[in-house]
Amino acid sequence: MNGKVYLVGSGPGGTGLLAQHAAEVIEIADVIFYDQLPGEEILSSLPVNVEKIDCGKYGGRHTLEQQEIESLMVEQAKKGKIVVRLKGGDPFLFGRGGEELETVRAAGIAVEMVPGISSALAVPASVGIPVTHRKYSSQVTILTGHEDPTKPEPALDWQLLARSRGTIVILMGVANLGNIARALLDNGKNGNIPVAIIERGLRKDRRVTTGPLSDIGKIALQAEVKPPAVIVIGEVVRLYDPRQPDLIPPGERK
Repeated sequence: MNGKVYLVGSGPGGTGLLAQHAAEVIEIADVIFYDQLPGEEILSSLPVNVEKIDCGKYGGRHTLEQQEIESLMVEQAKKGKIVVRLKGGDPFLFGRGGEELETVRAAGIAVEMVPGISSALAVPASVGIPVTHRKYSSQVTILTGHEDPTKPEPALDWQLLARSRGTIVILMGVANLGNIARALLDNGKNGNIPVAIIERGLRKDRRVTTGPLSDIGKIALQAEVKPPAVIVIGEVVRLYDPRQPDLIPPGERK
C-alpha cells in the first residue's frame, strides 16, 4: 500500500513562522527531503528518529538533481512511507513544487500541499517595507531572477515590467541583479526608483542594502551582497527606516 507525500512550505525562516499544520506533518513523517532554505532553526528542530535526505544546493553544487529527488520521493512513498518534501517559503512559488506535484500524481500516490508564508512578502515586511501601499503601489509583481536555462526564450516582458508603477519583488536574483537593473533601465524604468536588497531574511545576521535602480548593481557588488536575498524595487522602499527599533531581527530579541 502506497504512503503519502506532503509538499510543505516552511515559511521565511524560524519556527515562529512555521505553520501549525506544517509542524504536525513533520512530526508524522517517515522521511523528510530537505534543502538549506528552511534555515538552521527549523532543520535542527526536525525529529531525530526520522530519515532525512539532503537535497540542498551548495555553491552551485546540487546534492541531488531535481529528477533524482522526485524519483526518490516516489520510491519512498511506494514503500508505504509518509514523505515530506520540506521547502523554504511556499512550495508553489518558484519552489518547483508544481513539478513535484505532477510527478507524484502521475505515480498514483496521494499528495497534499501545505502552503507556507513566502519570503517574497514576509522578508520585506520584516524590515518595514510593505509591498503594497495606498500611496505608493496598488500592485505587486513577483519574479524569479533565475529562469529555467532550457527555455527557448525568456518569459519575462521587460518592457511591461519597466512600465509598471507597482512594486517588483525578485527572488533568486542576486547573481543577475546587474542584468535585471539594466533590462529595466533600457526599457525606460526611472533610474531613481529605490531598491532594497534584504539578505538572510529573518535571521539574526540579516542585512539590508539600498540604492537607486541606476546604481544598485554596482552598490551590490561593492557591498558583496550574497544570496539568499529578496530584492524589492519600487516607491515602497522609501518607507524603509533602519533606525526603527522594531526592526531588530528576531534572533537578536531578548
